[in-house]
Amino acid sequence: MLAKLFPSSRPWTAIALAAALCAGASAHAAITVVTSQPDFVSNVVAPGYDSFDDLRVQPYPDLLDRHAGSYAYQAYAGGGLWGAGGSGGDYWLSNNSSHNPIVFSGFGGGVLAFGGYFFPSDVAGNATTGNVILTAIDGTVLTYNLDNATTGSFLGFVSDTPLSSVVLGTDGGSYWPTANNVVLAVPEPATYGMLLAGLTLVGGLARRRSRASGR
Repeated sequence: MLAKLFPSSRPWTAIALAAALCAGASAHAAITVVTSQPDFVSNVVAPGYDSFDDLRVQPYPDLLDRHAGSYAYQAYAGGGLWGAGGSGGDYWLSNNSSHNPIVFSGFGGGVLAFGGYFFPSDVAGNATTGNVILTAIDGTVLTYNLDNATTGSFLGFVSDTPLSSVVLGTDGGSYWPTANNVVLAVPEPATYGMLLAGLTLVGGLARRRSRASGR
């Protein structure tokens, strides 16, 4: 792959090649969107889940300290959070004021991947259909609209830098943003392995050119 990117006919120096690789890594720092839970899980390692089934249909404070497996995080909503759902013991996390978003943040354990099922609920805490909006922040910002979201609408973000927060809101409709079965994780190490392989090649080129110049 590097041979295709940097043909030998071009007058690259080892330093220029290293700079190009580093600049390329920075330029391509991005958040990847995944809309399938199986695809999301297959591209991460050590996923931790928070089902919210310890909640009940009742109000909660603005800020909750939560855990998804071994990962600690916080959920916040101005005006208070709210437990929703409850059918068959399946509880969800919503808020008390429909116009206020739910902010997931304070991720522990180097979380670079965040996903879950996101949809609207009505004033009684029952699932309904509507549009929810999620924004992932990792130094860059990516916003994704889940139109006509239902309880089966999954969305995941996978970043190459630690996530600072994920914000769940609505389009202003008469419904409340709701989350279920949130999963936190880190990505598969393959992408980092590729970068390290590229940097190793740069080091090898530098040594070869150094020996050649000493002849």
